[in-house]
Amino acid sequence: MKKVRSPLYVTTLIAGAFFMENLDGTIIATALPQMSHSFHVSAVSLNIGMTAYLLTLAVFIPISGWVADRVGSRTVFASAIGVFTLASLLCGVSHTLTQFTLMRILQGIGGAMMVPVGRLVVLRSTPKDQLAQAIAYISWPGLTALVIGPPLGGFITTYMSWHWIFFLNLPLGILALILTMLWVENVRTDERHPFDWLTFLLAGLASTGAVYAMEKLGVGDVRWEIPGGILALSVLSGAFAIVAARRNPATSLIDLESIKMKTYSLSVYGASAFRIAVSVLPFLLPLMFQISFGLNAFRSGVYLLALFGGDLSMKAFVIQGLRRFGFRNILIVNGVITAASMALCATLSPSTPPILIVSILFFHGACRSMEFTCMTTLAYSEIPSNRMSRANGFLSAVMQLGMGMGVAVGAITLRLVAHAHGHSAATPQLRDFHYAILFMAVLALGPVFNSIGLPHDAGATTSGHRPQSLEVEVNPA
Repeated sequence: MKKVRSPLYVTTLIAGAFFMENLDGTIIATALPQMSHSFHVSAVSLNIGMTAYLLTLAVFIPISGWVADRVGSRTVFASAIGVFTLASLLCGVSHTLTQFTLMRILQGIGGAMMVPVGRLVVLRSTPKDQLAQAIAYISWPGLTALVIGPPLGGFITTYMSWHWIFFLNLPLGILALILTMLWVENVRTDERHPFDWLTFLLAGLASTGAVYAMEKLGVGDVRWEIPGGILALSVLSGAFAIVAARRNPATSLIDLESIKMKTYSLSVYGASAFRIAVSVLPFLLPLMFQISFGLNAFRSGVYLLALFGGDLSMKAFVIQGLRRFGFRNILIVNGVITAASMALCATLSPSTPPILIVSILFFHGACRSMEFTCMTTLAYSEIPSNRMSRANGFLSAVMQLGMGMGVAVGAITLRLVAHAHGHSAATPQLRDFHYAILFMAVLALGPVFNSIGLPHDAGATTSGHRPQSLEVEVNPA
């Protein structure tokens, strides 16, 4: 008989897998020059390796929930780890850009199954009153990976070689695979329904086109007509996907039933703006530190470790904060503070004391970690167990699309600001970075406006918060 493990074991395992997958999306950024030399191509050409990975994630994430319901969550999660680990090995031994790109696509397929199914495992095995703590454990590794990826990639590339960026996944993947077989139950549902191929194809085309077009629009030497046309077609394809989903809402990949809930729809609409804005900062800040401050790549990456410290520091306060103030109050107040802390980054200059830079980044990391955890936890707080798979699959795709578009949105914003100031985006000035960061700070207010319409007791079963008005009704004396 299989021994039942504490949910903490499983949650820690899933968090580690999330960290590995998210790290892989950012760690190669600083290795591109060395990789281009190995493949005998330009560094710009290697962007296809990063884009192919993001596109594959965006396309295949929606299918993960349906597959997990059919064959079991442990089977899918273990298979995804195996594919991801094998693809990492093959990426490390690639000799040409074509080989590398194909292996990145294979790696993206593994990642697309690993992330949402791993979250589904946690959601199914965690009681509602412990959901906030579980989500906190699996949220901060993803944020951490975005921050430490560039400096870690720079360190490995400088002192070893780019191949070790991918070989690093081998022991982690093997350990995760073993623990998955030991700790994770192979849960599946009895419900059987055909796969929604029409919505999958239309939504896949929309996601692929949107990510590709945004990536191209962010490149300074590319004309906007073709990517602009692709982006317009992507929006049209997305609209057709919604129409197709409305024809069969009970089984569609787009979970229209859950979107009717305010607690869930917040993580689809306002939270998407927040994800884009927050994921831009780890892209803009290293550029600003190197171009405007004159720092080297490694030192500029090390500065971002303050964000990592802030992410970790807030994990211990999430539960107490939710119990005391509730989801609505935290999302509004902390959301404003998070946007303000991001705006503070637009005040940084080469003369700013390093300790002040670190303090601002640490404070922003703490605030964004709290907001991320609250948004994600609230999304699942009222979802019934029989709809958890669909809700998780759709929201995972939305999350990945938002995070994947973050860098592209940052590049486009920087390009537009530079153009408005009358010079090329190839040589951005300090004020260009400042204006771009301020725009992201405004975009980060998305969850604040969404949360105003939430009831005061939203997600109370999960947070344990009891609004004062309810306490007065229960105890009229």
